[in-house]
Amino acid sequence: MAFFSSSSCFLLFTAILAVISWQAVASDPGPLQDFCVADNSSRVLVNGFVCKDPKVVTTEDFFLAAKLNMPRDTKMSKVGSNVTLINVMKIPGLNTLGISLARIDYAPLGENPPHTHPRATEILTVLEGTLYVGFVTSNTDNKLFSKVLNKGDVFVFPQGLIHFQFNPNPYKPAVAIAALSSQNPGAITIANAVFGSKPMISDDVLAKAFQVEKKTVDWLQAQFWADNHN
Repeated sequence: MAFFSSSSCFLLFTAILAVISWQAVASDPGPLQDFCVADNSSRVLVNGFVCKDPKVVTTEDFFLAAKLNMPRDTKMSKVGSNVTLINVMKIPGLNTLGISLARIDYAPLGENPPHTHPRATEILTVLEGTLYVGFVTSNTDNKLFSKVLNKGDVFVFPQGLIHFQFNPNPYKPAVAIAALSSQNPGAITIANAVFGSKPMISDDVLAKAFQVEKKTVDWLQAQFWADNHN
């Protein structure tokens, strides 16, 4: 009958712990080669995108004429903001690299409403104007961390936590650039998800959850919950 020595057991435990820890902290799959340009024409379903044959990869796979220096239209948005996301669907070369970018334009008194990125941490830099920003920790504390940011300031929103940005200036717009730690960070806008789901969540459920009358929930569900992403 074979027995493991104490040193062997320790090494085995360390190896298992390392694998478990890697799975726990990993967001996007790490690259195992120089690049893995997304093959958007492939019908194979994987966690992410299938790699394009490196022999047919070109410079254009890593480039996008995004015109991020140009202001975006915020007048059509009910919340007064416009998010221009540059992710793996826009630049195939981002596949497996674990990063994406967004330009956010805010109208006077506009906001990027409370939302969460299920797959990414976000670091935001204010390019123009002033923003009131914040995030809320998970249950049971639900503590708000908030700050007024000015041009050149930087703020971090931890992965998965509900956060927001608001332009408090009633006369001037604001602009920010955000970097996110995923090729496809995803976004769940809280109000849209809760009151604009398809099919709708039962008003009995939401009335109980928000401690309001059902007619209030019905009114909220009847609103047009538009997306401010493009």
